[in-house]
Amino acid sequence: MAVITYRQALHDTLREEMLSDENVFLIGEEIGVFEGSYKITAGLLEEFGEKRVRDTPIAEEGFVGAAVGAAMLGLRPVVELMTINFSLLALDQIVNHAAKIYGMFGGQSNAPMVLRTPGGGGQQLGATHSQNIELYYAFVPGLKVVAPSTPADARALLKASLADNDPVLFLENLALYNTKGEVPDDMPPAEIGRAGVTRTGSDITIIGYSRMATVATQVADQLGEEGISAEVIDLRSLRPLDRETLVESVRKTGCAVIAEDDWLTYGIGAEIAASISDGAFDYLDAPVRRVAAAEVPLPYAKPLERAALPSAESLNAAVRQTLDAVGHRR
Repeated sequence: MAVITYRQALHDTLREEMLSDENVFLIGEEIGVFEGSYKITAGLLEEFGEKRVRDTPIAEEGFVGAAVGAAMLGLRPVVELMTINFSLLALDQIVNHAAKIYGMFGGQSNAPMVLRTPGGGGQQLGATHSQNIELYYAFVPGLKVVAPSTPADARALLKASLADNDPVLFLENLALYNTKGEVPDDMPPAEIGRAGVTRTGSDITIIGYSRMATVATQVADQLGEEGISAEVIDLRSLRPLDRETLVESVRKTGCAVIAEDDWLTYGIGAEIAASISDGAFDYLDAPVRRVAAAEVPLPYAKPLERAALPSAESLNAAVRQTLDAVGHRR
């Protein structure tokens, strides 16, 4: 078992899968000579050559479309989009082609491909480079959307995504790249669509994904020092969504707080709250609360950017408000 960064877990898994399957190839902007904007593909061009590590022009619709065609013909492309914000330029290829091929052709063809892309704020990249727009894709039947929060999950979910016969949007958060964690050498693929209970508890359920799953664990640890038992669920997969695990937890604790980096209105948390209402309404002792980003284009100025993003402090406050509503004794 090695302790490595999230970034290294992605790099090592890509390399391992390329060694084991010659149909796997990488395509995207600056992933070869420059080794990727975040150095996930460092050294892979030298090892595998230009045929399997393909630098592209700045033309997201073009190279995503090329990857869709390659996938239909039996290859397994891994597309690196420099940021999820740039995926908007390839929206037609992702939503109207990759996601629709299997259904439109009656199962005669599919598009087994992975679209890796980072998102998230906190890096002073400005409003157009700091969005969390995973909802756009989690909404679409035919796509799978995963969002690992730890190096181990990054490895396990990337292996699963590369083995899947559906197109998978693989979400990475910029704030996670340098985080470290234990990763087993023989880590098996994860099950896409299965959430993880990363901390068990009995007083309240805290639900998060990607960066906010790590924040949820941090807050649960703080609460535990005060005798408050919080259960933490890391969604890991946004589509399919593991409603069963969510409902089971809330039926046990009686209340829930959802933490998300996207905007509150129509956000991922709204779907989670609706799922809890459907499956655990009679068990709820308080309304489901949501903690999300401020509904503004994310400011560039560091103090304003920090104020606009959800944090451990805002999540902690929401948890305490919920527990106060049910009369929890601290």
